[in-house]
Amino acid sequence: MAASKSRVSRRKFLKGMSVAGALARVALPPLDAMFNSNGTAYAAEKANGKVVESPIESRFVLWFNGNGIPERYWIPGETGPDYRLTPCLAPLHPFRNDIHVLTGIDNSVARLPGPGNDHHRAMAGLVTGTSYTGRGAGGPSIDQVFAHKLGGDSRFRSLQVGVCRECHGDSINAYMSWAGYDRALPPETIPQNLFDRIFGAKDQGWLNRKRSILDFVREDAVEVKAVLGKSDQTRLDEHLSTIRDLERAIASLPPESNRPKEPEDDGDVMDYPRIAKIQTDLMVHALAARQTRVASYMLTKAQGLTRFPWLGYTALRHHDYTHTNPYSPQGQRILRDICRWHIEEFAYLMAKLKSIREGDGTLLDHCCLLYLHEHAEANDHKNNGLAMILAGHSGRLKTGMHTKVTQTIGDLYLTLAQDVFKMPFTAHDFPTADRKIPGIV
Repeated sequence: MAASKSRVSRRKFLKGMSVAGALARVALPPLDAMFNSNGTAYAAEKANGKVVESPIESRFVLWFNGNGIPERYWIPGETGPDYRLTPCLAPLHPFRNDIHVLTGIDNSVARLPGPGNDHHRAMAGLVTGTSYTGRGAGGPSIDQVFAHKLGGDSRFRSLQVGVCRECHGDSINAYMSWAGYDRALPPETIPQNLFDRIFGAKDQGWLNRKRSILDFVREDAVEVKAVLGKSDQTRLDEHLSTIRDLERAIASLPPESNRPKEPEDDGDVMDYPRIAKIQTDLMVHALAARQTRVASYMLTKAQGLTRFPWLGYTALRHHDYTHTNPYSPQGQRILRDICRWHIEEFAYLMAKLKSIREGDGTLLDHCCLLYLHEHAEANDHKNNGLAMILAGHSGRLKTGMHTKVTQTIGDLYLTLAQDVFKMPFTAHDFPTADRKIPGIV
């Protein structure tokens, strides 16, 4: 371990330190010393007798919100780079050049006859391109397809993260990640459990404010800082501080937030914006520390029944609002406000990713985010003309524009696989895929 200006591979850094085991518990992020002098790749190390630099890996996040949208308040009226952000999309103004709004996507599988209701069929088709089986999805979800190729060298091949926990419907309502036919991967919706999984804590002491996970690494952090340059010392301090802030945030949640909901509990009036931000922070930590390259984030459930006390809407639940005078001025305003909250939480994720330096850019520069709803117009259970958002700059994604397309969700997945993640897939590997969508990268 050398001076502040020397470069050392991340693997060598951790292996070369006597405190590697302790540091692993706090998910150390990539430091400046771990990149080459240009910040374009990880520092060189020997492999098979040759000195090689490892490219900065791409990450994929699949983000989902239940039910559909009020199209008049969500979908821009203009295409190209000069489109106007609608009331629902307004929270993304600071990230206008980091997003690509896509509309017109078709989920044709959702219109095939079969078991289940419109939400079951829409959800199965949306994330897997297969029909609802009567119990779940008929194949792997896109995040798991990507995880199979991208996640092998990570601690977690993928992470499934959830927020709202209303107990309603079947597994296809509650889960968005599927390992295969009827093989659900439930999201972790309890912040304490997700924290423990990422940081490896096994006791309840930190939650009871009696101790912190940082107590285990305090002396080791001092030893590490002694061999780091000033910028990396600052970054290590900031990293440890954010972990402590997360501990305090989780500890401050009401007790019911860290307990599973009972099956008969149909109320759902928790302060989900707080929980959503904690879950986002935890997911970003995992992405930054290379613990995973693939994550799914389920803000609300399919056919979701969440109530929204932070928006002043508790008389009905989300799904009820989509079918109770949805086209009246008041009904449209309610759906507008709910969908704008969805976007606010997505904007929070983008802000966190953009705030983390990684090499010569930020973590957002090395991410591809895909934002989905199960329907377009919610009341109609509309499965064509779906509205989505691509975000980030991984694989030279084209951003700063709105594009209307006339292709399928399978075509979009094929495009991301081939052009963003450079996977050797063909249209035969994705149900409903026929050809790539032009203008994505």
